[in-house]
Amino acid sequence: MLVERQIAIEKSLHEAFDIPELQKRLSKEDYEKLMECRKIYHYHKGDIIFDDGEQPKGVYFIEKGTAKLSKAGAYGKDQILKFIKEGDMIGYRSLLCGEEFQARAEAMTDVEVAFIPTEDFMHLLEVDTKVAYAMLKKIAYELGEYSNTITFLAQKTVRERLAEILLLLELKLGTDPEGFIKISLTREEIANLIGTATESAIRLISEFKNDRLIEVEGRNIKILNHEKLIKLGHVIM
Repeated sequence: MLVERQIAIEKSLHEAFDIPELQKRLSKEDYEKLMECRKIYHYHKGDIIFDDGEQPKGVYFIEKGTAKLSKAGAYGKDQILKFIKEGDMIGYRSLLCGEEFQARAEAMTDVEVAFIPTEDFMHLLEVDTKVAYAMLKKIAYELGEYSNTITFLAQKTVRERLAEILLLLELKLGTDPEGFIKISLTREEIANLIGTATESAIRLISEFKNDRLIEVEGRNIKILNHEKLIKLGHVIM
């Protein structure tokens, strides 16, 4: 199951970078060095964590909040690549490839991150096999995700893509106490995610609402019928 696989990958990463567990596995010297270099930064909604074209200086662990990765298109319009939530890590791909960041990371809520500089992160990979293995699994999983994204955009209708993206957003970000997906997106942002015009996204959201597949309150969306959305989007959960 894709859901179980994602949960397992996230759990493995969380356990690998858990501070008390790192203290147990690392030498005293390596642990103290890590704690000395590890910094906590806070960002407000709309703040840029790192920008497209910047040289990576380290990796970022999202401790609290939600952010997005996006890239400017040929005509200056941003394309949302993915959302990042608490427990996720960003910045490692460009760092490991030795290249500039290929996307912008922007806070969508107030965000708290733990930052580990490049040299210290690379040393951690060398001395801790659990961290190295967790990173390998994460990178392999994300390669599969990108492959699925290509299929998603190339082979599915816009209606199918909207059904799938709503399910994936709920899976990735969770829901609030009232059942609404924990992210507030404009209609333009939703259109961006499913690769269509804003007007088409507005029409489809209205159709989904009228069909009682979702409930809408402003920018907030609650899934009412998961089974029908799964069938509509041909999603394997």
